[in-house]
Amino acid sequence: MFRSLPARRIQFSRALATHAAPTPTRSVTPATRHDWKKEEIQAIYETPLMDLVFKAASVHRQYHDPSKIQLCTLMNIKTGGCSEDCSYCSQSSRYSTPTSASRLVEIEPVLEAARKAKENGSTRFCMGAAWRELAGRKRGFERILEMVREVRGMGMEVCTTLGMLSPDQARQLKEAGLTAYNHNLDTSREFYPQVITTRSFDDRLDTITAVRDAGISVCSGGILGLGESDSDRVGLIYEVSNMPEHPESFPVNALVPIPGTPLEGNDPVSVHILIRTIATARITMPSTIIRLAAGRNTLAETEQAMCFMAGANAVFTGEQMLTTPCSPWDEDKAMMGRWGLSGMRSFEQVGVAEKEAARLEETSIRAAESAASPSV
Repeated sequence: MFRSLPARRIQFSRALATHAAPTPTRSVTPATRHDWKKEEIQAIYETPLMDLVFKAASVHRQYHDPSKIQLCTLMNIKTGGCSEDCSYCSQSSRYSTPTSASRLVEIEPVLEAARKAKENGSTRFCMGAAWRELAGRKRGFERILEMVREVRGMGMEVCTTLGMLSPDQARQLKEAGLTAYNHNLDTSREFYPQVITTRSFDDRLDTITAVRDAGISVCSGGILGLGESDSDRVGLIYEVSNMPEHPESFPVNALVPIPGTPLEGNDPVSVHILIRTIATARITMPSTIIRLAAGRNTLAETEQAMCFMAGANAVFTGEQMLTTPCSPWDEDKAMMGRWGLSGMRSFEQVGVAEKEAARLEETSIRAAESAASPSV
């Protein structure tokens, strides 16, 4: 299953390019599976840890440059006041937490944050709003569409997480230039009702389908430390790795317990569980970017290096994530330099580049059709 490729020379560099790259050439790799059985994934997950990391690293090198890490920056553009009851989230209006509700921010502060992120080497800028859905938020949605257009105009990849989407809303985001949409499954289908009751597992899958059908890259992963079992972690990977298209990215979050939430007393997830989850996801979803997300700031540098070895190839970096701490740019760039890692360019991932090329082609066709139409 795991074949070796001829050795190649890799130039290690700390250059953190932020411009859009040309569409990369796809190398010859084994066919990607979408028919995994839970028993197969369980067997992979239970492999002795060092063997598991070795196998995952071998797969990673078939599909990715192991010296490249994507730097992403996340901005909370609308904080708190959410009607959902996600038991881990400080932004739920159902819990008394340190997070205060605020309105959707204006466009200019977002653009300023995006410019700062780009200057510091981030090539993807993500924007999150604490909403259940966009229904009834026409003016707010129009402002977000303008944010997407402006940030995309900087040459960066653009991601949003705005709750549930309709197919038409997904289409509008795509036309505005959205690169990816984040909508995590969080955990297995079986454990999900113990974490959230205000939105079903299938509701989440419906939004992911709308995003994929619109031609937007899907970003969907989970949270470890919710009280789930190993079988639930396997169940999460099973759901995601058997989607018609693997998500472009799979965020792996370690729960950051927040006072006032139902999970405030949960113990931190162990690093070996984090590494097992990353390695298993890398083997079952070889082309996917695996994002080491919330909770990374609690890991020692050597623990982070083990996550990269196991197949993680993206991090969130900057001043803060949504409501949890984040490792700052300077620390991350210094760490990457010590380990011989460099930043990905925008649109360097094959799947993302292909969808971006398709969007540009559609835009060109529409412009040509508009120019050829007789004016009234």
